[in-house]
Amino acid sequence: MEDLIAGPRRLLLLRHAKDEHAGEITDHLRPLSLVGRRQAAAVGATLRAAGVIPELVLCSSSVRTHQTWDLVRSALGAEPTLEISDALYTARVRALLDLVRTVPADIRTVLVVGHEPTVSEAAATLAGPDSDEPSLARVRLGMPTGSYSVLETGVAWSQLEPDGARLVRVVTPG
Repeated sequence: MEDLIAGPRRLLLLRHAKDEHAGEITDHLRPLSLVGRRQAAAVGATLRAAGVIPELVLCSSSVRTHQTWDLVRSALGAEPTLEISDALYTARVRALLDLVRTVPADIRTVLVVGHEPTVSEAAATLAGPDSDEPSLARVRLGMPTGSYSVLETGVAWSQLEPDGARLVRVVTPG
């Protein structure tokens, strides 16, 4: 049952910002490009302007996701709890959903900083019947770097199931 006083829980699924081409660097160690640095700062500014401040951030262990979060955090002006996850680096939808299900019920807004195709597939999997159709079409095509989806649910994180959230919007900052 949804806690009507506090409103729905929000799950933000952010694809890391634009990274450098691999070259001789291993995938896990690829840093953000200059474009990616601007994208990440824009994500933080967009979240701040919307008043969407995560209480918990689940971040893949890759360099580009760390850098994305650091720049989002700086522009956001907040210091939510950060959990780095090696599992998110290679996670598919089921593993991402399992990780979200471990979030304590008192956390209202969670940001996941991850990779494609998992972030778009997770948004599409969680999107229930009342979801925004253009946003659903966008996640079904895949998420561009530095973009995020916003999902809302009235259930505890531990009870989150496929089709159990409402995809509200997809944001691709400037």
